[in-house]
Amino acid sequence: MSTVHDTGENAAGLRDSRIDPALFEERAARIRRRLERLLGIAATEGNALVPLRNGDEIFPAMLERIRGAEHTVDMMTFVYWKGDIARQFAQALSERARAGLRVRLLLDGFGSRLIEKHLLEEMDRAGVHVAWFRRPLYLSPLKQNHRCHRKVLVIDETVAFTGGVGIAEEWCGDARNEREWRDTHVAVRGPAVDGIAAAFAQTWAECHDELFDGHDRFIHHEAQGDAVVQVVRGSAGFGWQDMQTLLRVVLESAEERVRLATAYFAPDQYFVDLLCATARRGVEVEILLPGPYTDKGVCRLSGQHHYEELLACGVRIHQYQPTMMHAKVVTVDRTAALIGSTNFNRRSLDHDEEIMLAVLDSAFTAELDADFARDLESSVLIEDGRWRRRPVLQRAAEAAMLPIRRFL
Repeated sequence: MSTVHDTGENAAGLRDSRIDPALFEERAARIRRRLERLLGIAATEGNALVPLRNGDEIFPAMLERIRGAEHTVDMMTFVYWKGDIARQFAQALSERARAGLRVRLLLDGFGSRLIEKHLLEEMDRAGVHVAWFRRPLYLSPLKQNHRCHRKVLVIDETVAFTGGVGIAEEWCGDARNEREWRDTHVAVRGPAVDGIAAAFAQTWAECHDELFDGHDRFIHHEAQGDAVVQVVRGSAGFGWQDMQTLLRVVLESAEERVRLATAYFAPDQYFVDLLCATARRGVEVEILLPGPYTDKGVCRLSGQHHYEELLACGVRIHQYQPTMMHAKVVTVDRTAALIGSTNFNRRSLDHDEEIMLAVLDSAFTAELDADFARDLESSVLIEDGRWRRRPVLQRAAEAAMLPIRRFL
């Protein structure tokens, strides 16, 4: 059903990622106006972004900023589990609170339920304001399914981080083996920090009476770089959501290539059809998914139900081999990139609080494309003919997921 990916000079993932400046400007302007018009969210100019690959880059960058904070630290995460890295974050947050800074930590009531109690006690004694988003014991059944999946860190209103990483030992290291997950985060400076901070504030407002205080300076941002960034927030609800519009616009705007890396792939039929339509008009569509290591096998089975249809349309599907692939990244036409907490599944698009950055910057997109190409070297390609001959038990397992696919 799969084959080792070609890593030769002609491999699609290693094609030249440079783009003519005039072509970039034309494509970027078109995508920007479509997103602004259809989402009603203005993009900001003058941003600087640094992609961070895996825990060895992500955690030191975040901890350095926390330890150097001078005014405020706002942090929100879905996963806060155990291990030395969990203790390092608790200690860094506690030290800043003891120094007189306002430190706020927002934890999802389900995703962070495994946090060690002594870390909560340490942070409470230090003066860290800890709030819980929708703890299951205190919720009505109607709210149990809606989680805060956003990952946000904002320091002194000047620098922000977001992406896919959780606070747990699974994310430490450099994806060298199955115990070190593969993920991508991004550090942001410039006006887009306000949009990321708003994602924190929106969720904090549900959990805490005080939205802001005297520590907030509400600074005006100076230009820090050349990237145009639109911050898109997804929230639980019924009907069409902004995150769905974001993905629809970039897929329908693509002319050359779409690369999608996601931890959980369980789309509805609409987005399967959209991926197929994108491929049929000549766009190269490549999807990178977890391989033998995944923490949600039921979600993988649900996505595999669509492989046959996608492969028949010309979509290329790769499975990452070394460890759990947890990144959430889309690149389009060497021009635009989406990065944040959103997966390509019904849960992210319909049920959870999410955040995604739509970035128009050729250099930043090229860095993410290079990461994608590097990941393909450690992946296998799903072959259409072999997949269609998969065992009956595999097909039965995929079909068994259909009744629950909207929750995956």
